[in-house]
Amino acid sequence: LDVSMDTWNFYTCLVSLWLHRFYIYSAVAFGISIWIVIQFTTTKTKKKVTEHGEKPNGNPASFEGIEDKVVNGYATLRSKEVYVAGVKIFYGSQTGTAKRFAKDLAEAVISLNLPVEVISMGDYDPDDCLSEETTSRNICVFLVATYTDGQPTESAAWFCKWLEEAANDFRFGKTYLKGLRYAVFGLGNSVYVDHYNTVGRNIDRWLWMLSASRIMTRAEGDCNVAQSKHGSIEADFEAWKAKFLSRLQALCRGEKKPCSGKCKKGKCKSPGKQSKESSDHEHGASEYENTEAEELFETSSDEEADGEEAGGTNSVIDVEDLGSIMSHMKKAKSSIETVMLNNFVYQLVCFVYQLLQVKMNCLIFLFVCLFSGYKLIGSHSGVKLCRWTKSMLRGRGGCYKHTFYGIESHRCMEATPSLACANKCVFCWRHHTNPVGTEWRWKMDQPEMILQEAIENHQNMIKQFKGVSGVKADRFEEAMTAKHCALSLVGEPIMYPEINQFVKLLHQHSISSFLVTNAQFPDEIRNLGPVTQLYVSVDASTKGSLKRIDRPLFKDFWQRFLDSLKALSEKQQRTVYRLTLVKAWNVDELKAYADLISLGKPDFVEVKGVTYCGESSASNLTMANVPWHEEVVRFVQELADLIPDYEIACEHEHSNCLLIAHKKFKINGEWWTWINYDRFQELVREHERSGGSKTFTAADYAERTPCWALFGSRERGFDPLDVRYQRKNKARDISGC
Repeated sequence: LDVSMDTWNFYTCLVSLWLHRFYIYSAVAFGISIWIVIQFTTTKTKKKVTEHGEKPNGNPASFEGIEDKVVNGYATLRSKEVYVAGVKIFYGSQTGTAKRFAKDLAEAVISLNLPVEVISMGDYDPDDCLSEETTSRNICVFLVATYTDGQPTESAAWFCKWLEEAANDFRFGKTYLKGLRYAVFGLGNSVYVDHYNTVGRNIDRWLWMLSASRIMTRAEGDCNVAQSKHGSIEADFEAWKAKFLSRLQALCRGEKKPCSGKCKKGKCKSPGKQSKESSDHEHGASEYENTEAEELFETSSDEEADGEEAGGTNSVIDVEDLGSIMSHMKKAKSSIETVMLNNFVYQLVCFVYQLLQVKMNCLIFLFVCLFSGYKLIGSHSGVKLCRWTKSMLRGRGGCYKHTFYGIESHRCMEATPSLACANKCVFCWRHHTNPVGTEWRWKMDQPEMILQEAIENHQNMIKQFKGVSGVKADRFEEAMTAKHCALSLVGEPIMYPEINQFVKLLHQHSISSFLVTNAQFPDEIRNLGPVTQLYVSVDASTKGSLKRIDRPLFKDFWQRFLDSLKALSEKQQRTVYRLTLVKAWNVDELKAYADLISLGKPDFVEVKGVTYCGESSASNLTMANVPWHEEVVRFVQELADLIPDYEIACEHEHSNCLLIAHKKFKINGEWWTWINYDRFQELVREHERSGGSKTFTAADYAERTPCWALFGSRERGFDPLDVRYQRKNKARDISGC
C-alpha cells in the first residue's frame, strides 16, 4: 500500500508540474534574462575600466613605461619607447606616377635621418621576405595604383595575388604579419566609380587580415581633378605625405597620437575619418556605404583606434567578415551595434536561404571561398597550384614524388574531379570544409569540360609567375605544358562516375595520372582502368584506430577498407600504400601494418609524418602529434624488418617521407623506382588500341633511380641540380599533394 501511495504521489507531482509548466517556463526565462543582464553589465564595466585606464577599484592604472594601445581591435600593452629602424617604400606603378611619389617620399624620409629603401613590387618576393618585416621595426609604405578594371599594375600583380591568398589561407594563420607596421596610399581615378582605388583598399584589407598594424588611415589620391580633395593627385599625395612624416616623427619619439580635441564620452573622433566622410559624400552615397563599412571593421591603427563612432547606418556586412564583425561589435556604440545586428541577421537569413537552395554548387562555392587559390571547375571539381610547383619553378627543389618517381614538380597539375569525400580524417588539411557523402548525388559535369578547364586554370596560375624574381625561364616555359596530374587535391576522385574516361583523357594529352583513394570504394577500384600510379591511403591498421583517425561515413567501413586492399592487389600497374603517421594515434601497430601489406601486395609503401594544419574544431591534433623525421625513419626500419619482400629505397627528408619498395624493383643491386613516362604513354596507347586485350605491368615502365634519391645518400632526397632555400622563419605554407 505504501508503495502504491508513493507511486501515486509521484504521478500527482508530475501532473502538477505539467499543469503549471507555463509558470515554470516563465521563471526559467526570467532567470536567464537576469543572468544575461548581469553578464552584459559586468562586461560593460570592465570595458570602461580598460578604456579609461582604471583599475577595478576606480584608481587610475599606473604602469611605468607602459601605455594602452588598440591593435586590430584588441587592447594590448606595448613599451612606451617606439624605435623605428627605417622605412621601406613599396610601389606598383604603370605610368610612373607611383614610382615618382615613392622617390619623393624617400627624399623626405632621408631628411629625417632615417634609413629608407624604395622597392618595386615586381622585384620583391613577399613569400620569402615580407614576414621578416614583422620583427625588423621598419615602417612599410605601399604606394599602389589601380589599373584596368580594378586590377593591380603588372609589376604589382604577383605581390597582390600572393597577399590575397595568404590573407584567405588558414595555413598562414591570422597573425602571420603581426608586428608589421604599414601605411597605404592608393592612386586611382574616381571617374571609374566601380573600381576606384580598389588595389589600395584590397592591400590595406589583406594586410589587416594578417594582423599587420596601420600607423595611419589609408589615403587615396584621385586623378580626377574635379573630384580630388586637394585639386590634383599630386596635391592629395603632398597632403598625405605631410601627415605621414608627422606621424613618423611621433613614432620615432614614442609619442601617442595627439587628440583631435573633439572628444565625446572619453573617445576621440578621428579627424581622418571626418575628412573621409565628407569626401565620400562628394563621391556619392554608394561609395560612402562601402568605405564606411570597411572602416568600421578594419580598425587597427592609432588614428582609427578611437574612431568607432564614425560608422554610418547604411553599412552592409559581408558574411565573409563575420569573425571580424563579432570581435569589433563589442567596441561599437549601441546605435551601431543595432545596425550591425540587423544587417547580420538579414545576411544570415540570406545565407541560410542560399545554402538550402541548390545542391552541391553552394557548398563548393563556400569551400572554394575559404581556401583562396582554388579554381572551381563546373559544380564538383577543382584545381590548385601546389607549393612544390612554385618551388621547382624557382630551382628550389621538387616534392617527394620527384625524388621517388621522377616527376617534374613544376609540370605537375594538382586537381580533383570530386571535392566530396567519404571520410572526415582528423588530419584533414582542409578542416572538413569540403562536402562529404557516401554516393554520387550531384549533377555530373562531363570529363572533357573538367580537363579542359583544369588545364586552362593551371596555365593561368603558372602565367602569374612570369617575371617573378627567381623563376627560371626554361622551367616556366616547360610548366605551361602539364605532364603529370596528381588527383589528390582533396575529396575522393574515384567517386566521380566518369573517372575512367577522365583518366583516359589525361593519357591522351600525354599527362601521367597519380590517383589517390581512401579505400572505401572497392568496386570502383576493381573497375578502374590503367593508371600510372594508384594510391590507397592506409591511415590505420586496425578497425578501431581507422574509425578514430579517418572517421569514415560508411557503417561497413572496415570491410570496405579490406576489400579495397584486395582489389588493389589485382592491379597490374603500379600501386602504392600511403601511410600517414600520427604520433600517439597509429605508430604502434607495426605487425598489423605488415599484415595489411601482405593483403594488398602494393609495389610501394610511402610513409610520411602527419603535417599539422593548425587548430580546428573538427580535430584535436596538436604539434605534439607530429613525429620527427628520425622517428619516421625508425618506424620505417622496424616495419621493413617485418616484410621480407620489401626494403627501404628512397628518402625525402624535406617532406618527412620515406619509400619502401618491393624487391622486384631492385635489379642487379640497383633500384628502379622511377617511371619512364614516355614508355608508359606508349603502353597505354597500345592497350587502348587493342581494346584492353594487350596488358602491361609496372615493371614495363620502370626506370633507374638516381643515387641522390636513395635512402642513406648524402643529399637525403634533395636534387643536387636545385638549390635548397632555408627560411629564416618557420615555413607557413604546408600545402601540396
